[in-house]
Amino acid sequence: MTTDVLQGTLNLREIFHDAHTTHRFVDEPVDVAIVREVYETIRWAPTAMNGQPLRLAVVQSGEARRRLVAHMSDGNKDKTLAAPLTLIAATDPAFHVHLEHLAPHRAGAREDLEGQPEFREGFARTNGLIQLGYLIVGLRAAGLAVGPMTGMDAAGIDREFFAESGWRTLAVLNVGHAPADEPGAVHPRAGRLDFDTAAVVL
Repeated sequence: MTTDVLQGTLNLREIFHDAHTTHRFVDEPVDVAIVREVYETIRWAPTAMNGQPLRLAVVQSGEARRRLVAHMSDGNKDKTLAAPLTLIAATDPAFHVHLEHLAPHRAGAREDLEGQPEFREGFARTNGLIQLGYLIVGLRAAGLAVGPMTGMDAAGIDREFFAESGWRTLAVLNVGHAPADEPGAVHPRAGRLDFDTAAVVL
């Protein structure tokens, strides 16, 4: 199923400057097909060795949401219960099992990494966070508002949802449509570091 949601006219200002982290959403469901299309697009963005360690759990049912909320910090429980859709963004330390498909030019990489679990864990986290950034921008480009959260018991979420897969939770994202001018839905825009503060030209 395709929704063509990424064929819109959002520009960089709308995606980065105008969009805000959202804490409350309108009472309107989010079609999982939109999340699927966003993922199918952002998967083409670069990661080291094309490892693509990001994994997603799409929390749609009330039962799964209640299981997740039990592991969220107190300030994130109510907003997660009320969100139209929630994503658990995780990484797969066993990403290397797919390298024959993802990186056929790296002959023997799967076998080389099999005995390096510590390296794989760090690699998966770093590149999973890169993909998480792509995902947030992609969801915004699709016209959705996003509320990323790291206030949670990540190990508890891992035990609850990923005991068999071994995935590792990075963040939880509430996803939906932002209400217009609802108090508390977004916080006032805070400052950002400008280029001259954050960069050096060598």
